[in-house]
Amino acid sequence: MSTLVDDPRIMEFDVRTDEMLINMGPQHPSTHGVLRLVLRTDGEVVSEVTPQIGYLHRSAEKIGENLVPRQWIPYTDRMDYLAAMNMNLGWALVIEKLMRYEPPEKGRHLRVIIAELGRIASHLVAMGTYGLDLGTFSPFLYAFREREKILDLFEEVCGARLTYSYITVGGVTADFPSGWLQKCEAFLDQLVPVIDEYHALLTTNAIFIKRTASIGTMSPEMAIDYGCSGPVLRGSGVDHDLRRDGEDIYTAMYDGYAFEVVAEKDGHYPRDHQYPAVPHEARLGDSWHRFYVRMLEVIQSMDLIRQGIDRYSLATDGHGEPMKLTQKLPKGEAYLETEAPRGQMGFYVVSDGNAIPWRARARSSSFSNLWITGQLCRGCLIADIPSIVGSLDVVMGEIDR
Repeated sequence: MSTLVDDPRIMEFDVRTDEMLINMGPQHPSTHGVLRLVLRTDGEVVSEVTPQIGYLHRSAEKIGENLVPRQWIPYTDRMDYLAAMNMNLGWALVIEKLMRYEPPEKGRHLRVIIAELGRIASHLVAMGTYGLDLGTFSPFLYAFREREKILDLFEEVCGARLTYSYITVGGVTADFPSGWLQKCEAFLDQLVPVIDEYHALLTTNAIFIKRTASIGTMSPEMAIDYGCSGPVLRGSGVDHDLRRDGEDIYTAMYDGYAFEVVAEKDGHYPRDHQYPAVPHEARLGDSWHRFYVRMLEVIQSMDLIRQGIDRYSLATDGHGEPMKLTQKLPKGEAYLETEAPRGQMGFYVVSDGNAIPWRARARSSSFSNLWITGQLCRGCLIADIPSIVGSLDVVMGEIDR
């Protein structure tokens, strides 16, 4: 009796497959903006991913060299438009560094409150849209329900809900209105139990874990080599946060505030007993950990806001006066990075002694975080691309300036 090997009816074929180029974007629901990813695939396996940027370029930096610093604040709003308050803060601080200006104590605590509210709003969008990327709609609705309440608070202080131009050089455009702090505390109180809903919807969801755990794993060395920052860096276990480790002019904002950097150390997150346990399928540096860091930073920001409210209530000086449009800048240059929701956002300014900067430059946190995509996606399945790209939480307005 012949075996299958000897069976003459069986013919041997030299099976070869051709690589295929697939365009993912620039209009695609899971590319987080006008981003084009060129995928080189062999069947379902991705061998190469090349991000193509520039579809949203608006010459913002060149415009900054034709306006006085206060006039450029609205353009920073439109960089990371999901964290516009934090963009305002970065530009205001670098101009104040150049001018050697120190804002009053009340204004310092006010900025902390606003910046951390902006961080919460940004991370809520990251959580909701990440759920959309992976095929679930409910988290998006839950996230935007709470984000709308933050936008209501922002609207009360500056009249806008997306692009604020509120934090400006020298201080802010106006102090908190009467009763605003009480509304802010009420929002934080009602957000506490909602966090458990978010964890039930995604963090501990079995399907979500299968789609994100051990997917797109980034080692600490790889994250540092590519210049990653923010939750993307801390999701790989790197204990670095500019609110603690940055320049004095920025860390002075948080002087006296108690907080721990959200990064896994020795297998544990800060105060990890209060949060869902890390699933056994997850590996440090994967997509799940990057998502988890943002969820923990929401709770961290809530605590910082409460501390800021207490300190703001005790301060007696003013909130700071905006810089005059005709005021000239001192000659020199300054560069400063702040811890924006997506990482280290840097601004650089050069002055020749006039009111208008000679050079204005922005260093995007999302740019470095995006460029590691090619390394993370090599060898993954096409279906895992949204999981990896979504975990990086890039905003193209910040990259294409």
